[in-house]
Amino acid sequence: MSAPLGQQSPALAPRSSRPTRATRRAGYVAAVVVNAAMLYLANRWPGWEAVPFLTEATVLVIGLVNASLVVGVIANLVYLVADPPRLRSLGDLVTTSVGLAAIVRIWQVFPFDVTGTPWEAVLRVLLALAAFGSGVGIIVALVGLVRGRRAGV
Repeated sequence: MSAPLGQQSPALAPRSSRPTRATRRAGYVAAVVVNAAMLYLANRWPGWEAVPFLTEATVLVIGLVNASLVVGVIANLVYLVADPPRLRSLGDLVTTSVGLAAIVRIWQVFPFDVTGTPWEAVLRVLLALAAFGSGVGIIVALVGLVRGRRAGV
């Protein structure tokens, strides 16, 4: 049976691309747990020193890596309370910017004991891709902040 003229069939009606509040909240909780676990693992047990391919130069980047994780925890805790699109865009802008700062510092210091191996090139390419993706993410967040909605919403 077709819909009356000028109306769209329910099967063809556009769906909201935004997940339900419960689904979003579950994602925020998961993000908090993962970021908090990463903070604990890197700084307490077993600690970054236990990772065999990290050098002593890791102390020069761990502060920004920790800042990135902490900002992620804070942003997701805020989203548990309220997550309107403009606030999410602001949070994305802040978290991605801090993450980009960490990526740049890791690139500069390169605290990995892989020099002279193929892994050096692989890690450099991955860092470059992460920096590029962060740059794109910052632009998307800025657009969402100006437009008042997140991309894809």
